[in-house]
Amino acid sequence: MHFYFHIFGLHIPAYGVMVVIGGALANVLAYFTIKKKGGDFNDVMALEGYAFLFGLIGAKGLYLFASRNEIEWDRLTDINYFIYLFRGGFVFYGGLIAAVIGIFLAGKWHKLDTAMYVRKLIYLVPLAHGFGRIGCFLGGCCYGIPYDGPFSVVFPEGTVAPAGIPLFPVQLLEAVVLFVIFGILAYLSLKKEWPYMLETYLILYGIARFGIEFLRYDDYRGSFLALSTSQWVSLGAVAVAVIMILFRKKRPTLLRSKQA
Repeated sequence: MHFYFHIFGLHIPAYGVMVVIGGALANVLAYFTIKKKGGDFNDVMALEGYAFLFGLIGAKGLYLFASRNEIEWDRLTDINYFIYLFRGGFVFYGGLIAAVIGIFLAGKWHKLDTAMYVRKLIYLVPLAHGFGRIGCFLGGCCYGIPYDGPFSVVFPEGTVAPAGIPLFPVQLLEAVVLFVIFGILAYLSLKKEWPYMLETYLILYGIARFGIEFLRYDDYRGSFLALSTSQWVSLGAVAVAVIMILFRKKRPTLLRSKQA
């Protein structure tokens, strides 16, 4: 495994490198998308700032909630334990939900057409997320179930994953799935001008994440009635997306009825 990239004597965490690569690539594509489809890239950067801030809080918040039974709350005054607790451990869905809330609040505060930017650029989220999952694999977090078959991976000592046990490379599987979702959404957004981009993303990723969760082994993320926290959120995301599509399809009819 490559937990660190060694460059000019520097030890750079591989997870951070992959997150930066995914974010940089998404921003480059966002710039050209906005340049071609219309909009102001400065607005995009402003919304991205809010998304990052809210997303960071939401991802950490959901992680703390899901793992609340494992947290030694009486040790929060211990600065070393506090730093350890907040240095790692994030739940993607918490970040996604909070980021969406953040950018829509930012749009209201700054009078930006947030819905338009989301519709045009949501296809880039699974791209950046996919690189993040590769970073998870390199860092050893979000590991898979015990599995002694083709493509199994054994993590060494010093990582979050249990050392010396063959595990399923679920992080890489999710990365591949995310890149496929990215391709589908890019086609729908750039070629078809599909109006239900956010809803489609929630449905595709929600279904994929629900199934992938069965292959994960890091049970500290929390569970309820045999399903993980992320699986419950996945079901909710798909349900909300379907309701949004149905409501938007009925909305023109309702408007015409009122005008009549």
